[in-house]
Amino acid sequence: MEASGSRVRRGSPVPKRRRGVGVATGFGSTAQSLNDDILRSVFSRLDDHFDLARCSAVCGSWNRIIETAHLMRDMYYKRNPPARGSSSNISVKSYFEMLAMDEHASAFSRGPAEAFQWIGHPMRATLCRMKSGLILTGVGDKILRLWSAESCKFMNEYNVPNSKTLVDFDFDENKIVGLTSSQICIWRRSEPRSIFQSGGASFNHGLCMSFADPEVVIGCEDGRAFVYDMYSRSCSRIYRLHSSPVTCLMITDDQLIVGGSTFGNVAIADQTSGQKLGVLKSDHGPLAIRSLSSCTNSHMIFAGSSAGYAHCWDLRTLRPLWEKRVSPNVIYSTRHLPGDTATLAVGGIDGVLRVICQRTGDIIRSLVVDADLPAEATSRSRQQIEKKRVRRIDPDAQLDGIPRRLRPQITSLSVGMKKIVTTHGENYIRVWKFRMKSS
Repeated sequence: MEASGSRVRRGSPVPKRRRGVGVATGFGSTAQSLNDDILRSVFSRLDDHFDLARCSAVCGSWNRIIETAHLMRDMYYKRNPPARGSSSNISVKSYFEMLAMDEHASAFSRGPAEAFQWIGHPMRATLCRMKSGLILTGVGDKILRLWSAESCKFMNEYNVPNSKTLVDFDFDENKIVGLTSSQICIWRRSEPRSIFQSGGASFNHGLCMSFADPEVVIGCEDGRAFVYDMYSRSCSRIYRLHSSPVTCLMITDDQLIVGGSTFGNVAIADQTSGQKLGVLKSDHGPLAIRSLSSCTNSHMIFAGSSAGYAHCWDLRTLRPLWEKRVSPNVIYSTRHLPGDTATLAVGGIDGVLRVICQRTGDIIRSLVVDADLPAEATSRSRQQIEKKRVRRIDPDAQLDGIPRRLRPQITSLSVGMKKIVTTHGENYIRVWKFRMKSS
């Protein structure tokens, strides 16, 4: 049977097209036929980093051309002239890490923001943590809940053991670790029930915790820190950090235990040996240290205190770099995105979300929910999410003139890429999303 017109006879081989023929129809003249010099010239004319990234992901040869020609580096220096000369080479990965941090800091400093709020707990939530696009909230009722940071969608729920009240918690990609006043509880991320509870009374009156596999460090009311091995299920070491209660605690990437106290000091000890390496002190006492965070890239330790001060010390010299009173009341939380060396988010009892400069402590912007614009209600499944506008207030504004319903106390905050999640001691959760300012 023959095909009509110019169709090929069934069963006969399809004629091969000659290389270089068929430019108008798109055959023969493909990007693979272009030599490296031509491709390099084409790629160098791109002025958007995302376009260049997409090209680098097409195939190995394109990635090699973009890498060897240092096109990512050149584009980064073009957009950031002060960075030129600071490094002889920059990989695609490093370029995008720096680009992401630059855009994150820019969005926090100058970009527009919106707040998304939803009822997340039957009673209240006082603590929140955000990592890898997920939010964990709890303390105030008998459950921990996991949410998507992007969509605010409910992901999972974890039950706190009967008669126990959590005082602190954190999580990673595999598990959730919670602290009661006398026990450690561990959940698998994929299971709602606790898989392990520490037995006995190895510590009493635990107030705060931090963990880095395989150990959990617990700060207690008597000023001691208990190091608990999650796999042997036993307390391996006990260190004396303070003579007063340990109010907040963290483990740095350098395996240092950093603990704040009600006397306003911050103790630093080696995680392995327990040797006390130094004490960070404030010139503004007496005050209690209520929150801690560290920036590994710049060797800085940040703290928030009961007198409204934000503090910064150099971890190498143990000397203060700045201390600024950024709030008239208690600061409950100071956090920044890992890798960000520009901005620090601060929240406390006055309910104002502040973004401050890591290098100077100066307030970059102060934010509250806008009263003049109505909230927009959206529905995702059965979960009602309110979209609220956010407005900037002057750093010296009289807060008494702003209703408390627009600035409920911030009991905890956590920072993600262009996002901040806050809890307020109520049953709702709020995510603040920032965008790049349009040019």
